[in-house]
Amino acid sequence: MKIVFRLLWCATAAFICGCATEQPRTSTTAIHKPTPLLLISIDAYRHDYLQRGFSPTLAALAEGGVRAASMQPSFPSLTFPNHYTLVTGLTPDHHGVVNNTMFDPQLGKFSLSSRKAVSDGRWWAEGTPIWETADQHGLRTATMFWPGSEANIHGHQPDYWKPFDDNVSSIQRVDQVLAWLDLPAAERPSFLTLYFDAVDHAGHKFGPDTPQVNDALRETDAAMAHLVQGLKQRSLFNRINLIVVSDHGMASVPEVNSVMMDQLIPLDQVQTVSMGILAGFNPKSDSSEDRANFDKIENTLVQPQDHMQCWDKTRVPARLAYGHNARVPQLLCLANVHWRITTSDYAAKRKGRVSIGEHGFDNVEPTMQAIFVAHGPSFRTGVQVAAFPNVDVYPLMTHLLDLPPAANDGNYDAVKDMLKPDAR
Repeated sequence: MKIVFRLLWCATAAFICGCATEQPRTSTTAIHKPTPLLLISIDAYRHDYLQRGFSPTLAALAEGGVRAASMQPSFPSLTFPNHYTLVTGLTPDHHGVVNNTMFDPQLGKFSLSSRKAVSDGRWWAEGTPIWETADQHGLRTATMFWPGSEANIHGHQPDYWKPFDDNVSSIQRVDQVLAWLDLPAAERPSFLTLYFDAVDHAGHKFGPDTPQVNDALRETDAAMAHLVQGLKQRSLFNRINLIVVSDHGMASVPEVNSVMMDQLIPLDQVQTVSMGILAGFNPKSDSSEDRANFDKIENTLVQPQDHMQCWDKTRVPARLAYGHNARVPQLLCLANVHWRITTSDYAAKRKGRVSIGEHGFDNVEPTMQAIFVAHGPSFRTGVQVAAFPNVDVYPLMTHLLDLPPAANDGNYDAVKDMLKPDAR
């Protein structure tokens, strides 16, 4: 799904990607500027990739700062839901970005390939991203690609942001962040984000346990080294807080490991919202006939199935914290790890080109666990902390920026010990 999203963003945004966009200032004046904070996402960097030895820069940051044993993604372990969780502190069920592909009764369909939907703030309005709170308190912000940052949410957007363009190299992304840090003090952002996706690309195309993923780890680490060198040249390395995360991990899914949904149910009798690792279905309409057909289909699928488990949204296991939002489909089917859910027609069209690395699985699966590394003047040195859920990153960041947190599902007390006493 990410490939489609990237292709569309690239095609529609390439002509403006070189231009930073500044939003008009409507916020109050900050009393003081906090230590700058840069949030870095390495998409699909699985928690155990660091042990492969291809990320020496990231390993050095961990050694000189804080590293978590792992970080648990929110369910579903997909890109857009978890990136928005990181900047809101809300689970997907609470912030409303419940999948990479969604249906809303009022807004219609959301997909990564719909630029109109991606840039529509109404899809994101159930959460309050940290850049909105920063703007309200006089801090400038900048996002080098982050889900949600292209939309005007509650009247706010980052001061500087870029429409996604996959043609922008990892080094170029770093250079843009450094350029924002070179701005005059009054214009310089205090909160920034940076996004890398080479590891995710390689994991989907070749699988996580391949030389190609190792090459992507090297490429991304080279960009991280470029960032560190640039910060040191500006005498910023010891004066900026860095938080490096991933949104989820990656699991191998052999091409033959496909559950063919059309062989189990009549797909023409349901509204198919999503396929892949987490499939979702709604009744085709509210008519009594369509409701009756849907009930029969649901009664069939909630029985034990090979390689997947299905639930009515009201009976999703509580530990997944999922199923209450109106955008969650009525019937959900979750593939077992190393399996996908698809259709015979789609599989035939994609033969030889399916993703053999995937994510979206149960968020307790070891292969879905993400990374957390932090380094900077506010963080302790040489510390490894226990695993924690990614909703806790948000209250950590609002503390570092001295901002009042919006309502969130995180727990600052769970992560405060990674900071130096009285650190901001």
